[in-house]
Amino acid sequence: MSSSHGAPAHAGPAAAEAPGVQSPFRQPKAVWAVAFACVISFMGIGLVDPILPSLADQLQASPSQVSLLFTSYLVVTALAMLVTGWVSSRLGAKRTLVVGLVLIVVFAAIAGTSGSIGEIVGFRAGWGLGNALFIATSLAVIVGSASGGFSGAIVLYEAALGVGIACGPLLGGLLGNISWRGPFFGVAVLMLIALVATAILVPPTPRPEQRSSLSEPIKALRHRSLTTTSVTGLLYNWAFFTVLGYAPFLMHLSPLKLGGVFCAWGILVAIFAVFGAPMLKSRFGTARTLYASMVLMAVDSLVIGVFPGHPAAVIGATIASGIFIGVNNTLVTTAVMSIAPVPRPVAAATYGFVRFIGGGLAPFAAGKLVEHYNTHVPFILGAVAVLAGAVVLSTVHGALSDADRDEAHVGTSHERTDAEQAVGEMPGLPEEAVLAEAALIEDRTLGDGIPGTRAAPDRRHP
Repeated sequence: MSSSHGAPAHAGPAAAEAPGVQSPFRQPKAVWAVAFACVISFMGIGLVDPILPSLADQLQASPSQVSLLFTSYLVVTALAMLVTGWVSSRLGAKRTLVVGLVLIVVFAAIAGTSGSIGEIVGFRAGWGLGNALFIATSLAVIVGSASGGFSGAIVLYEAALGVGIACGPLLGGLLGNISWRGPFFGVAVLMLIALVATAILVPPTPRPEQRSSLSEPIKALRHRSLTTTSVTGLLYNWAFFTVLGYAPFLMHLSPLKLGGVFCAWGILVAIFAVFGAPMLKSRFGTARTLYASMVLMAVDSLVIGVFPGHPAAVIGATIASGIFIGVNNTLVTTAVMSIAPVPRPVAAATYGFVRFIGGGLAPFAAGKLVEHYNTHVPFILGAVAVLAGAVVLSTVHGALSDADRDEAHVGTSHERTDAEQAVGEMPGLPEEAVLAEAALIEDRTLGDGIPGTRAAPDRRHP
């Protein structure tokens, strides 16, 4: 690109505004369409929590069988992370986004018509595939579709994800109070609206010039720093999804009240991922903040493990876990992006694959452990797992400290390179907007879908 190109005539005054003064609400319809889809997509994470006991009762299934709704969804999401780059590099961002939305609509609707837990588990897996394709491309589409107010578009994206995480359980509780089928049909209808809006309002996106390889995310595991941080993510996700997948059975609440509990949990996840983690990191550093958060998360899991027969203790500990999950989500992702010696999309795919494997297997394992032992065991195991994650992370303590120090240095990072490519591929964008947005995205780490911290520059390119 060259600055002599100038801004196209149609860019309009919004594109020329300084990013610091733009409102997040001054966005094109395309941005709003994808942001709405983001809200609904991330509702899917906690949507089924309030209806787990109802499903077990009405379909005569054991808790371990019902927990397979998490396992199928997350394991398929994990595996799909390995191919999303390959797919999007051949279809283009918009087509990948639309395919993901179609899959979510179809499988969510069919799940609502199911007559057995096995059918729901299978259709939930298809839902996970669609969600992986959607998550992998939504930010790029939002950024590329914005004709003005880029910084506002990112803020809007963060807000959409936070609302989705918090409102998913609430929607599940409201609709689940009517019927266990309600949450599935509700998501299908909302996602259908999002699909139509996306197909109509989001401009076409070209296919990338360079196609991704299927083997890149697996080959990236050869790098010790990426493997170490990914295993850390797997271990804390084991504790995270043990709470998310089995604690509802210990609360003895109606779907509506369960929705309220997990809504409060989701609000804490969003607040501490977006605001708490960066603040703690700036004061204590990535490593020390994560050590403390993981130890406290282990204590939180132990509270449930020691008092599983006291619903008040289980409810309080479950809600409080949102604090530690929010901090861990942001900072472990930041660690991955900061010290992994591979491009950000590859690191994100590899990390997503490893961590979601842990998240998917934990709820099923929790149910089986309760069946064979008692309700204490899975939560004590979760506490041990997250403590092990802290020990594993300590083996790259030096690299994390170096990454924190490098944040003060100016340089070209792989985050900026990825941002320039993602934004630059969109037709009709002025160069100034491309460079400004590339710099903005470099200051954010995407990870779990909740941006909010600055990723360290790539030290391979001083």
